[in-house]
Amino acid sequence: MQDLVTIWGALALALAVTGAAGTVLSHYGDVISSKTGLSGSWIGLVLMATITSLPELSTGISAVTIGQAPNIAAGDALGSCVFNLVMFALLDMMLRDKPLYAEISDSHTLGATFGIVLIGIVGLGILIAPLGAPFALGHVGIVTPVLVVAYAYIMWAVFLREREANAMAELIDRYPEITLRTAVTRYAIAALFVVAAGISLPFIGKELSSAMGWSTSFVGTLFVAGVTSAPELVVTAAAMRIGAIDMAAGNLLGSNLFNMLVVAIDDLAFLDGSLLGSIRQVHASSALSAIVMSAVVIAALQSRAHRKIYRLPSLPSVVLIAVYAVNAWVLFRDGG
Repeated sequence: MQDLVTIWGALALALAVTGAAGTVLSHYGDVISSKTGLSGSWIGLVLMATITSLPELSTGISAVTIGQAPNIAAGDALGSCVFNLVMFALLDMMLRDKPLYAEISDSHTLGATFGIVLIGIVGLGILIAPLGAPFALGHVGIVTPVLVVAYAYIMWAVFLREREANAMAELIDRYPEITLRTAVTRYAIAALFVVAAGISLPFIGKELSSAMGWSTSFVGTLFVAGVTSAPELVVTAAAMRIGAIDMAAGNLLGSNLFNMLVVAIDDLAFLDGSLLGSIRQVHASSALSAIVMSAVVIAALQSRAHRKIYRLPSLPSVVLIAVYAVNAWVLFRDGG
């Protein structure tokens, strides 16, 4: 019992540190955006997403090397994508008057579309990996180099689009009392705290899952994905509180892109064969759910409904919650 209290206490402490550092990270991310002309969308999609997704990387590498648990690695990466997308519904409920999708830039359509591409590649890889040799390069699945090249191209494409937008935008410094050097330094310090707390979360989650007797196929996998996504949740909520709504959305969509790169890195670290060929095919359900949820976000951004009933979730958010619930049910019924 004492051990359980200690584990829950460690989890609470890690989340508290993430929350405090995440608030600072969001603030100085907004300062950097103001001083450089980089949009909040880009800051969230690239800089913040990479930082908040490092727990998934840590979990995946430890799962395929120390733990020899490829299902946990794949389940964490794909489960985190689904979790990140259902967070759009939570953010939507934080806004009282208008749906979230009417308040954020429709430029996020690009990030969500690229997310569909990368997640789709992984989903296809799960289905074809059992076919064997033609779809593997030694112990590495053929999907891995495709993911790495695609991720690099996406980052380059996003950079070019941002540079083009900056050339036409007027730079307005909303924080004249803070120098860019100070902002970058404090952002980096906050990032270190987020990373340190975030990397500890998977290990705490593993101990808690074991102490509670949870299975890795259902509750364990979903719990680990939820725990490793805690930095995204906390940092995104912090960005929302300071009004950096595009940074919040960009963080979630960028994290999904990085999670698919994590799958490629996990495959390289897994020496017992192709990662996607060694996992249960039920993980394709998470990939398909993430694709559908990304498409819902894109549709919501394009339709841009301007009305909602108080803090109740708008229709797109209801669909996101429903798809998340169906995916959880599928994992539960699989029971493996």
